[in-house]
Amino acid sequence: MIFFLAILIEAGCAAQDWQPLWKSYVAGFMDNQVRVIDHDARDRTTSEGQAYGMFFALVANDRSRFDGLLRWTEHNLAGNDLAAHLPAWQWGRGANNQWGVLDSNSAADADVWMAYTLLEAGKAWNEPRYTKLGSALAQRIAAEEVVQVPGLGATIAPGPKGFHHNDSDRLNASYVPLQLILRMAHLQPDGPWQQVAATVPALVSDSAPHGFAADWIEFKSNAGSQPSPIGSYDAIRVYLWTGMLDAAAPQRDGMLKSLSGMAGYLRANPIPPAKVRADGSIEDSKGPVGFSAALLPYAAALGENQIRDQQMSRVRSEFKPQTGLFGSPPKYYDQNLALFGLGWMERQFWFDSQGALKMSWKRD
Repeated sequence: MIFFLAILIEAGCAAQDWQPLWKSYVAGFMDNQVRVIDHDARDRTTSEGQAYGMFFALVANDRSRFDGLLRWTEHNLAGNDLAAHLPAWQWGRGANNQWGVLDSNSAADADVWMAYTLLEAGKAWNEPRYTKLGSALAQRIAAEEVVQVPGLGATIAPGPKGFHHNDSDRLNASYVPLQLILRMAHLQPDGPWQQVAATVPALVSDSAPHGFAADWIEFKSNAGSQPSPIGSYDAIRVYLWTGMLDAAAPQRDGMLKSLSGMAGYLRANPIPPAKVRADGSIEDSKGPVGFSAALLPYAAALGENQIRDQQMSRVRSEFKPQTGLFGSPPKYYDQNLALFGLGWMERQFWFDSQGALKMSWKRD
């Protein structure tokens, strides 16, 4: 209790509360169609952005925004039927200056977050339509994106196409947040989710041979695993998802231990690295402000109070009252990481040991 009170006091001293941050995010990164816009990538929209937006809207108890995000996603990314089609991962302005789907392949990280959020929204708002749609989407993920990888077991491929070549599977540890998979296993016990959950700790550990998560990892039959040369914008979410696990979640402590390189680095350095090589050496030492926000739950979970306070201080220093956002100019990805990291720190949301979503506005 004292530990959590300390977290709450520190979070309460942040530049602003979470709800105003959500409203500033809506103002800065959504249009009246209710699509999330990445202004630094030719104003594209991704299924990731829509999925994260839906999750934050649920945490904010902003049902009208949630419905708008869902409606736009179904219409523009899923052929008007999210139950029948995994959403295309990228939408924007094409070579012919027309707006539409740029890449129809789906992104499993977005799909998992979207299915999970729909299922939790159905429960929180007592809306059977969300539950039915989330269940159908989860079943489609199981059918199209869950794969059996030799030397690992059942896991989620980053997408249905393009990640299996001959005897090699390319995976991404940030695509399988354990709390979400555990919840799927509870809600769909006949699905592959329990088997997938069982492989998450090994995937995280194999992705971080020197204590730093890599963006990607290759699993080859009879040849073991090989992390990608760099850990950066994908990898930062591995620390975030692991840090947000409930203390009683299965194998949580082992997963945190496998990511110990980042804590060791931050004990001596005030800013997290932007890029870490596979051997644990640093390629780019100045990560953006969103990285500091993403590492808040990780530091809190480890009981590294000095690291937590230092990263919170950096986040606070990057808040810009003119925009109500972090950084100048504010970047799409930084704000998403901040909404996750600060939302968890402020207990706007958290997960129980089996991955069920808990929210400050919804007391069971």
